[in-house]
Amino acid sequence: VQDQPVIMTECTSLQFVSPFAFEAMQKVDVVRLASLSDPELRLLLPCLVRMALCAPADQSQSWAQDKKLILRLLSGVEAVNSIVALLSVDFHALEQDASKEQQLRHKLGGGSGESILVSQLQHGLTLEFEHSDSPRRLRLVLSELLAIMNKVSESNGEFFFKSSELFESPVYLEEAADVLCILQAGTVLSAKIAVARSRLTATSASWVQAMVFIILVCRGLIKNGERQDEESLGGRRRTDALRFLCKMNPSQALKVRGMVVEECHLPGLGVALTLDHTKNEACEDGVSDLVCFVSGLLLGTNAKVRTWFGTFIRNGQQRKRETSSSVLWQMRRQLLLELMGILPTVRSTRIVEEADVDMEPNVSVYSGLKEEHVVKASALLRLYCALMGIAGLKPTEEEAEQLLQLMTSRPPATPAGVRFVSLSFCMLLAFSTLVSTPEQEQLMVVWLSWMIKEEAYFESTSGVSASFGEMLLLVAMYFHSNQLSAIIDLVCSTLGMKIVIKPSSLSRMKTIFTQEIFTEQVVTAHAVRVPVTSNLSANITGFLPIHCIYQLLRSRSFTKHKVSIKDWIYRQLCETSTPLHPQLLPLIDVYINSILTPASKSNPQATNQPVTEQEILNIFQGVIGGDNIRLNQRFSITAQLLVLYYILSYEEALLANTKTLAAMQRKPKSYSSSLMDQIPIKFLIRQAQGLQQELGGLHSALLRLLATNYPHLCIVDDWICEEEITGTDALLRRMLLTNNAKNHSPKQLQEAFSAVPVNHTQVMQIIEHLTLLSASELIPYAEVLTSNMNQLLNSGVPRRILQTVNKLWMVLNTVMPRRLWVMTVNALQPSIKFVRQQKYTQNDLMIDPLIVLRCDQRVHRCPPLMDITLHMLNGYLLASKAYLSAHLKETAEQDRPSQNNTIGLVGQTDAPEVTREELKNALLAAQDSAAVQILLEICLPTEEEKANGVNPDSLLRNVQSVITTSTPNKGIEEGEDNLLCNLREVQCLICCLLHQMYIADPNIAKLVHFQGYPCELLPLTVAGIPSMHICLDFIPELIAQPELEKQIFAIQLLSHLCIQYALPKSLSVARLAVNVMGTLLTVLTQAKRYAFFMPTLPSLVSFCRAFPPLYEDIMSLLIQIGQVCASDVATQTRDIDPIITRLQQIKEKPSGWSQICKDSSYKNGSRDTGSMDPDVQLCHCIERTVIEIINMSVSGI
Repeated sequence: VQDQPVIMTECTSLQFVSPFAFEAMQKVDVVRLASLSDPELRLLLPCLVRMALCAPADQSQSWAQDKKLILRLLSGVEAVNSIVALLSVDFHALEQDASKEQQLRHKLGGGSGESILVSQLQHGLTLEFEHSDSPRRLRLVLSELLAIMNKVSESNGEFFFKSSELFESPVYLEEAADVLCILQAGTVLSAKIAVARSRLTATSASWVQAMVFIILVCRGLIKNGERQDEESLGGRRRTDALRFLCKMNPSQALKVRGMVVEECHLPGLGVALTLDHTKNEACEDGVSDLVCFVSGLLLGTNAKVRTWFGTFIRNGQQRKRETSSSVLWQMRRQLLLELMGILPTVRSTRIVEEADVDMEPNVSVYSGLKEEHVVKASALLRLYCALMGIAGLKPTEEEAEQLLQLMTSRPPATPAGVRFVSLSFCMLLAFSTLVSTPEQEQLMVVWLSWMIKEEAYFESTSGVSASFGEMLLLVAMYFHSNQLSAIIDLVCSTLGMKIVIKPSSLSRMKTIFTQEIFTEQVVTAHAVRVPVTSNLSANITGFLPIHCIYQLLRSRSFTKHKVSIKDWIYRQLCETSTPLHPQLLPLIDVYINSILTPASKSNPQATNQPVTEQEILNIFQGVIGGDNIRLNQRFSITAQLLVLYYILSYEEALLANTKTLAAMQRKPKSYSSSLMDQIPIKFLIRQAQGLQQELGGLHSALLRLLATNYPHLCIVDDWICEEEITGTDALLRRMLLTNNAKNHSPKQLQEAFSAVPVNHTQVMQIIEHLTLLSASELIPYAEVLTSNMNQLLNSGVPRRILQTVNKLWMVLNTVMPRRLWVMTVNALQPSIKFVRQQKYTQNDLMIDPLIVLRCDQRVHRCPPLMDITLHMLNGYLLASKAYLSAHLKETAEQDRPSQNNTIGLVGQTDAPEVTREELKNALLAAQDSAAVQILLEICLPTEEEKANGVNPDSLLRNVQSVITTSTPNKGIEEGEDNLLCNLREVQCLICCLLHQMYIADPNIAKLVHFQGYPCELLPLTVAGIPSMHICLDFIPELIAQPELEKQIFAIQLLSHLCIQYALPKSLSVARLAVNVMGTLLTVLTQAKRYAFFMPTLPSLVSFCRAFPPLYEDIMSLLIQIGQVCASDVATQTRDIDPIITRLQQIKEKPSGWSQICKDSSYKNGSRDTGSMDPDVQLCHCIERTVIEIINMSVSGI
C-alpha cells in the first residue's frame, strides 16, 4: 500500500452503459437488447449469462421464448465461456475462505502479505490473473478487494490512494469487471464489498462502479463524501462515479441531487447533475432548471445550504486555473449562454455614442426584450445578484458586459416588465462595478432616462402601479439627503435578499443621480406620481413616500418648480388608519406653510394650492346630516380627523401670518363659514377622545386649536355632561334599550308633538324611549325636537316633558352643538301675528349673541328651556369673541394704509391697530354687560307677578326667615312656596351663568356694577353669585365716582357684601364708606343730602351687624347728620331739638332706651312724619336707623 498521492491517467476511452441499454436491461426488453452493438452488449454479458443459465422464477411461455433469444445473442460472443466458468465455482467455500482471510487481516494488520484465498504469488498480480483459471481469478479479485477494505477501515474515512495493478490495467479490466459482477451476485459479502467499492481509489474505479452498481449505492457515496468535492481528487472521483451512474439512469438524477442538498455534500455533483438535466430538458422560453436550482440554494430559507453552496463558489474562484472540466466553469458558461440567448440583440456600447439619446423610446436603436423572455430575464438577474452578493462570485468581463446589456434592455409594459425594470435598477445600485467604462456609464444613463419617460406609460398599460417610479423617486431623495443606508435597505428589499453593499460603492451613482438624471426639478416632477401608501399607519415602518414628500415640501421644491402636490397629499390623508403615523401631522404643518408662505420674496405667487372645499366635504360624506352618523362613511375617522386638523391649522396660520401676507400683497382664501358649519367638529372630537392612544398627539393638537378658534365648543359644562353621557349610567341605560325605542321615527315624534295640547302621554312615552339612545342615534330627531319647543311653552305642559326635552337637548349638544343652537334659537322666536319670523344663521348669532335673548317671553319663566337658552348665550358670547378677534386680524392690515395717510404722522403707524383693538374690547365689554343687564332684568318679577304678591327680595328674606325664625309655620310655608316657583329657579340659573362670566372676566363684573342695576336685585346677586366678593376690589373706586347715584349704589352693594362676606377687607372698605359719608355730609346741598342719605342710611345697620366695632363711628355719623339737618331748619328748632336730644341720650345710655325702641311707633317710623320738609324726613330716618341698630345690638347681647 502506498499512502503518497499518485497521478494516474484518466480512462476516458472506456465504454459506459448507455441509458438505452440500461432501460432495456431493466425491463428485460429482448428486442431492444438485440439491437445493441457488440461493445454495448459486452458490458451486459455477466447479467445476461446469469439470466440465461440460472433457473428463472418466471416459468411462462413468453419468458422461455425470450430466453432463447438471449441464448442466441450470447452464442456468438467468445467472452461468454469465461463467465460461464465463473458461475461454476463453489461459492460457499469461497465465502468461508473470504471470511477467514478478513479475520486474519484484521488480526495481523493491513500490511500483512499472508492470504488464505491465494497462496504466495510467483509473479505479479496481473500475470497471475491472466494465467489463472476461473476459480483462482475469483480468489485473486476477492483478495484484492479485502485488502482495500482493510485499508479503508484504517484510514478513518480519509481519502487515500492505493495502487492496484489489477484494476489499473485496461487489458484485464473487462475480465476483472466480470469477476466483480459474479462475486456481487454469488457471495454474501456483497454488502462489505460494496463498502470497499465505495472507497476504490484506482483510476478506473469510476468506470468499474458504473458498470456494476445500482442506484441504491448513491446515498452511501454521498453521505460519506466530501463537503466540497472539487477541492480533492477523491471528491472529483466520487462525483464522476455518481455522475456516470445518473447518466446510465437519468430518471434517478434529480433524486440523487436531492440527496446532495440534503446531506450538504458534493456540491459539484449537484450542479453537474443539473447541467446534464438542463441539456436533456432544454427550454428556450421558460426558466431553466439550472437557474431554479442554484437560486433555490442561495435564496432559500436554509442558511446551512446557502453557506455550503457559497463556499463552493468562493473556493472554485480561488483556484488559479479553471478548465472546462470544472463544474463551476461549466455552470457559469451555461448561465452565460442562457443570458445571451434572451438578449434582444447583440449590442455594442459604441451604439450609444452614435445614437441620439433624446430619441423616442419606440424608435430608438434599442430592441425590446421579448415578452416571453421577461420572466426568465428577471430570474437570471436575481440569480446573478445572489451569486455575486451572497456567494461572492466575481464576474468576468464578458459576464459583466452581457449582464449590463440585459439590465439595460427594455421590456414590454406588463407587470412582469415592471418587475424586471425594478430588479435591473436595484442590481445597478448594488453592483455598480458592472459599469466600468464611460460607454457603459452612458448606456446606463440613457436607460435611466428611458425609465423616467416610460413610467407613466408602463403604469397605464400594465394595469399596475409602476413601482419602479416610486423607487426612482425614493432613491433620488435618498441621494439628495445622503441617506445611503436607506438605499441599501431598499435595494435588499426589492431584490429579496440580504447582501452586503458598501456605501462607498454608491458614490459614483450618487453623482449620476443628483447631477445628471434626477436633479431636484426632476425629483419634484416625479414625486406627485408616486403612489400613496394604502392604509398608512404607524405599523408601517421604514422610509415611505410620505417622507419624500415631507422633505420636498420643507425644501419648497414643489413651489419652486411649480408642481402641484395638493392632490397627492389629499389622497394620502384619505388613505390613513390607526395607529396614526407620526409623519402625518408634520406633513400637514409644512404643507400649510407652503400654501401661505412663498418660496421666495421675489416670487410671492410661488405657493401650493390648498385643498378645495368640495374635497373637504367629500371626506365627511355620510357624517353630515345623515340619518345615522355611523352609516355610509366612506373615509375612516383618522382621515376625517386629519382633515379637521388641516382646516383648523390652516385658519390659525392664516390669521397668524396676516401681517406678512399683507406686506406681500397676498390674501390666501379662507374657508367659508358655511363649510365649517357643515363639519361635525364636536362629534369628531368625541371620537378622537376615545382613540387618544392610537392618535398620538392629534387629540391634544385638536383641543388646542379648538380652544383658540372655537372656544364655544370647549365649555367645561359640556365636557362634564359628556362624562355623564358616556359613563356607566349610560351603559346601564343602553342595556334597557328595547325595540320600541328603536322603532320610533322622527315622523312619529312630530305627530306626538302635534297632539300635545290634548294628549301628553304619547310624546312623553316617545321621548322617554329616546333618552336610551346614544347621541349619534338622536341626530335624526334633532330638528323635530327643536322645532316643537315653542309648543312646550303653552300652559299645562307637564314639567316632566320639559325636563326630558332638556335632557335630550343636552345629549345632542355633545355631537352637534352649532347646528342645534341655530335650530333652537329660530324655534324659540316670539310668534307675532302677521310678522314673518327671521331665520338666523350661525354667522348672525356670532355677530350678535343677544339675539338668543330675544326669544319668547314665556321662556324666561320656563326653567328647562331657560337653561338651554343660557347655555346657548354663553356659547355665542364666547364664539363672538373669537369671531371678532379673527375679523380684526383679517382686516387690520387692509385698512392700515388709508388710516396712516389720514393721520399723516410719522412714527405712529401702530396707532390705528391699537385703536381697533380697543374698539373690539369695548364692543365685547358692551356686549357682555348688555347680556348681564338683560339677565338681571329677567330676574325681576313682572307686573303680573307683583300683583300676585311676589316681592323682589322676598326670596332671600324668606329663606333667612326659614333659617332664623323658630316658631311661625306661616313663614316656612311662604318660604317653601317661593323656593319652588319658576322665578326662583330661573334666578338660580341666571346667577350660575353670571358667576361663570364674572370668574372668566372680572372686568365684566366691574363694568356691570359701574353701570348699576336695580337695588332690589342686590340681595339676590350678592347671595346667589358666589363671585360677588370681587366687587370689594373696586367699590372704593365706585364710591369715588362723582355721580351721586353710583355712590349710593356702591354703599348699598357694600352693605350686602359685608353681611355675606364679613372679612377684614370688607371692614376696611366699610370704614372707608362711613368716612366718605361723613365727608359728603359737609359738601352736599340740602337736596342732594336728602337724596344721598335717605337710601344709604339703612346700609349703616348692615355695617353694624357685620362689624360691631363700627358702632361708635356710625352713631357719631348719625348724630352729626342730624345736627346738620337741624341747623338747616332753625325755624323748626322746636321740632328738631327733641330728636337730637333723644339721639344723644340713646348714644350715651342705649340700654335704658331698649324698651322704648321696641315701641311699635318707633319701629314703624310713624312718629313726626307729617312734615314734608326733607331735613325733617331725614331726621326721622336717622332716628329709625339708630333704633334698628339698638334693637340689633340688644338682641345680639
